[in-house]
Amino acid sequence: MALSIDISVHDTVPVWRGDTPGAALRRSVELAKAVEELGYRRYWVAEHHDTPALATSAPAVLAGPILEATRTLSVGSGAVLLSNHAPLAVAEQFGVLASLYPGRVDLGIGRAAGGSPQAAARLGDPRRRDFPAQLAELAAYFSGGDGGVRAVPEPRTPPRFWLVGSSTGSAVTAGRLGLPYVYAHAIVPGGAPEALAAYREAFRPSAHSSEPHGGVAAIVVAADSDERARSLATAFVYGQILMRTVDPATVLPTEAEAADHHFNAAERAFLNQRIDPQFVGTPDRIAPRLAGLLADTRADELFVLTQVPDHDARVRSYELLAKIVSSL
Repeated sequence: MALSIDISVHDTVPVWRGDTPGAALRRSVELAKAVEELGYRRYWVAEHHDTPALATSAPAVLAGPILEATRTLSVGSGAVLLSNHAPLAVAEQFGVLASLYPGRVDLGIGRAAGGSPQAAARLGDPRRRDFPAQLAELAAYFSGGDGGVRAVPEPRTPPRFWLVGSSTGSAVTAGRLGLPYVYAHAIVPGGAPEALAAYREAFRPSAHSSEPHGGVAAIVVAADSDERARSLATAFVYGQILMRTVDPATVLPTEAEAADHHFNAAERAFLNQRIDPQFVGTPDRIAPRLAGLLADTRADELFVLTQVPDHDARVRSYELLAKIVSSL
């Protein structure tokens, strides 16, 4: 089917009650194969630490099996959180991937910690430099080395750099560096139009990109009824509530657990705050709102998180989304 805009997957590899991390990771590989057949452009995996509910601590490691299982998808990180890593280590990891799968590897970079303060304290560049210095060092390894040190292997086709953020400041940084940029509407809804406008205004052509390329990442849960879509989306948000209030080490609850839970007023407010700005429902409900977001942001690409406990329903959501986008 012909798509009116590139659509891509942003995956956090959720782990549900009764599940294992291994099964969750294998489902991500299966999902990548399914969305490739639907015409999706990229498959990105996030980075989280000290969070048993999300099995995405090592994006470069997971990207390998996904690249091997697919043929046309660009695969990479959304994002490698650079404060957690020495730039040389990141360059080496993605140099391996880009050497094995030339032209198909994306290196999305972010600056958050992606986990608890305790985990962040045990990770990271031992020199604790600022983000711009880390990013400059990382980029230098793919253009001949930094300070006499080369990151090997040195791929003939380097990974494509991106910056991922949720503020106007990160958008301006990406523009000034001449990088493609993705705004995380899934985390901070409402700011995408301003951020992407600032990105385009700040953009300067670079070795990474000759013209701006701006994306927006949103949560989409599409189903054949509004009720089922809401039920599926509720399970993940209920898991967030449990992690914040009961047990930060919990895995995510099932759809049935979420349906049986009586949400108090504060929990209901949190649930609505998380779901309402995103895109949850039937195609008829989602399509006009999604068209509005894409028009307001002038996005070149849509990245989609669909965090639901039923794998078949997850694949179905991406299938319905592809149909929605093809009709816009």
